[in-house]
Amino acid sequence: MFIGKSIFRKIDKRYLSSKASLIKPKITPRIENFRNKLKLDNTKILTDSFGRHHTYLRISLTEKCNLRCVYCMPAEGVKLTKNDEILTIDEILRISKLFVKNGVKKIRLTGGEPTVRRDIIQIIKELKNIKGLDSVGITTNGLTLTRQLPSLINAGIDGLNISLDTLKKERFDVLTRRQGWNRVMSSIDLAIQLKFSPIKINCVVMKNFNDDEIIDFVDFTRNHPVDVRFIEYMPFFGNNWEKYKMLSFNEMKNIIRNKYPNFCSIKNDDNSTSKGYCVPGFEGTVGFITSMSEHFCYSCNRLRITADGNLKVCLFEGKSEISLKNYMRNGASDEELEEIINIAVLKKKKKHAGDLSTSTFSSKNKIIFTHKSLNHGGLNMISRSYSKLSHVDENGKANMVDVSKKESTERCAIAMGIIEIGSTVSQLIIDNNMKKGDVLLVAKIAGINSAKKTFDLIPLCHQVALTNIDVNLKLDPIKNIVIIYSKVKCFGNTGVEMEALTAVSVAALTVYDMCKAAASPDQLKIKCIKLIEKTGGKSGDYIRQHSNVIN
Repeated sequence: MFIGKSIFRKIDKRYLSSKASLIKPKITPRIENFRNKLKLDNTKILTDSFGRHHTYLRISLTEKCNLRCVYCMPAEGVKLTKNDEILTIDEILRISKLFVKNGVKKIRLTGGEPTVRRDIIQIIKELKNIKGLDSVGITTNGLTLTRQLPSLINAGIDGLNISLDTLKKERFDVLTRRQGWNRVMSSIDLAIQLKFSPIKINCVVMKNFNDDEIIDFVDFTRNHPVDVRFIEYMPFFGNNWEKYKMLSFNEMKNIIRNKYPNFCSIKNDDNSTSKGYCVPGFEGTVGFITSMSEHFCYSCNRLRITADGNLKVCLFEGKSEISLKNYMRNGASDEELEEIINIAVLKKKKKHAGDLSTSTFSSKNKIIFTHKSLNHGGLNMISRSYSKLSHVDENGKANMVDVSKKESTERCAIAMGIIEIGSTVSQLIIDNNMKKGDVLLVAKIAGINSAKKTFDLIPLCHQVALTNIDVNLKLDPIKNIVIIYSKVKCFGNTGVEMEALTAVSVAALTVYDMCKAAASPDQLKIKCIKLIEKTGGKSGDYIRQHSNVIN
């Protein structure tokens, strides 16, 4: 896509594959040449092509968690990586020392739930011995802190983030699908009694669920020296994210100012992801993490290591990860690891995955990606132009794309759609009292069947051997809408986006057909059918961001 791609193309498959054996091509001169063209500092391997230097590393110690928060994972949990594939303490320390050597000043330990790892205290002690590392923090749900906090403090922990999304015990049980609210509150009290600082409380705000507690959390800062941080509800695979549940930063701020007109902003640290505010006279402060409404990509200085040793340069990059663990276990030297990290950081995007804000659409179906941000030192990089559609030949005639030479990979696509149905139909569906039968079940079957026949319905689609089709419909009786999700998988040389979209479309039409006798045409409306994720293709993974589900 830009000048450096030719450098990466030859080494991507053999050198960046997490499943490949270690291969040691002589790529250092090429990388240095690339960096020289961009006029970047060759000594900073953690500086990306947009000049962002990364000084903050988050390390997940485990995938395990003792809660099942509804916004984080499905009720049935997730399939965990085998224990022998999780980073050992020696591997964690080796990675940490390598990143600190190259400029990382702060490490935060996350999970899953990091306190369930038995060697957590030893890990912190060892990290604190790394010369040049300024801070070691931890993000925890607080369930076990009443017995662990003194040891964590003695080990040298510098920062404490406690996740707490409600101040109501009954609501905590529903939200986390577990009990333990009293233990979390006791942990916060203990941290305050021990005069630990800073204490940050992370609260994910969801509309019509806990947004009525925003003022309660602000009031909590009146006599408690804590930083309550309201986090915009973000999409993660499996959490059934829906836009209408998200309350934006400005909406939350307006709610607070209705009670506290003098609610004002305070100075933020450099590269802070939180916008700081306070009510004058209160002991604590309030922050807002605005990942959805006002992203902070321009100042991002964060990298992540997953529990199984993969480097993620962006939380929103889907499955774009590089396995440092595999290279270490195959005998890679520190210098070789630095080259691998260097390549990954250089390929970090300017904004969240899927952003097309730099695209220009002309009247002749021509898309030009200008990537003005790659204009380093006067070097103008116009990446690529497309003057025709993929299903049109050189003569302008319809043409099926030849995929015979494409590599077969495991591919997946997820689509969604909404159909408005009105209050009467909504109640009939709840009562299962529609004359034509169970609306959601019949529509589910119709969606699955249509995905199988997409190649018959869409003229230039290939016939694909699908390995899995999952169609789910959920009634929202408050909004009087049915939300439809489809997930389609295959192993082949072309994607399944059209199959996923077809499944949603036909399921929506089926709902319309089964309900039209009980509602006027004005009450029934199919809308917002869109692709929200695809993985496994040559063009890379895609996750839709800032998607307005309702509109």
